[in-house]
Amino acid sequence: FQVVHAHKPHFMALHCQEFGGKNYEASMSHVDKFVKELLSSDAMKDYNRARVYLDENYKSQEHFTALGSFYFLHESLKNIYQFDFKAKKYKKVTGKEIYSDTLESTPMLEKEKFPQDYFPECKWSRKGFIRTRWCITDCAFDLVNIHLFHDASNLIAWETSPSVYSGIRHKALGYVLDRIIDQRFEKVSYFVFGDFNFRLDAKAVVETLCAKATMQTIRAADTNEVVKLIFRESDNDRKVMLQLEKKLFDYFNQDVFRDNNGTALLEFDRELSVFKDRLYELDISFPPSYPYSEDSSQGRQYMNTRCPAWCDRILMSHSAKELILKSENDEKIVIYDHIGPNVCMGDHKPVFLSFRIAAGAGKPIANVHKCCVVQ
Repeated sequence: FQVVHAHKPHFMALHCQEFGGKNYEASMSHVDKFVKELLSSDAMKDYNRARVYLDENYKSQEHFTALGSFYFLHESLKNIYQFDFKAKKYKKVTGKEIYSDTLESTPMLEKEKFPQDYFPECKWSRKGFIRTRWCITDCAFDLVNIHLFHDASNLIAWETSPSVYSGIRHKALGYVLDRIIDQRFEKVSYFVFGDFNFRLDAKAVVETLCAKATMQTIRAADTNEVVKLIFRESDNDRKVMLQLEKKLFDYFNQDVFRDNNGTALLEFDRELSVFKDRLYELDISFPPSYPYSEDSSQGRQYMNTRCPAWCDRILMSHSAKELILKSENDEKIVIYDHIGPNVCMGDHKPVFLSFRIAAGAGKPIANVHKCCVVQ
């Protein structure tokens, strides 16, 4: 609410992952209360139209993504249209509507879960995407809520550069990008945001952070499998710099991830480079967004489970980049930042992008004025 009050957006898209939390069977009941509070709160009273899409159907392993997409329209905005993917028409947005459980039957969005064999352990994950399409001031664009695969083991991520998990994320993101620009619908600008689970190149990071350390390998007695790596300073006191296990990344100095927003480590953030011809991102000027402590008194503290990384991002097509940087009077008010730097907001720190679109800005792009043909 503080961020909404500070930026006063006319159109607001809020994308959430892992709705109901990790114990969604027990916690999904809290979601409805959260949504009702959000829609009825005093802070949102000037948003007289809303669309809420919640994937709460956790009993369907084949379809459940735990994604939630919220869209709020300020009362001052006129003539906002949303695309019906089934009818292939734009429809004027009025009132407030909530959709949950069976999003598969909702024509106002496209939802997909990644194929089971995309994940190396070949078990159902909750990873996938939801796409909606909007037309505002004659400007049409897609908003895609995405959740990509995580790193299952620090030890496996450390083995190769880039890691095996990085390759899986590339495959899934490529699948989404191909899907949203295929031949079924007219091409428009798009924004893709959510938890990409992009990680720093673990091998390169460890080799840099522990350049002057010696490594000790600890194996399981029964299987001889590597279960722990200990990096110690080479001098006399042999101080432990880093301990690495499947779900442990315990580096002795967390300040390296926070100082100057961790920008010294941005050179190891390489996963997006594969998509540079298809995706654009504004410069990152906030610290790694994951994994923060879930202790409510430790808003700035990272957990020692993973190497901190910029998992949460807002990316866009190159035509969308032109859209947000082409504004009236060259007034470029574009802000890309994180939310609640000192507040516990779960293990991920949310990020946001705030920008202005000039009326008619989309007209030179792909004839999107066709969106004026509405039902």
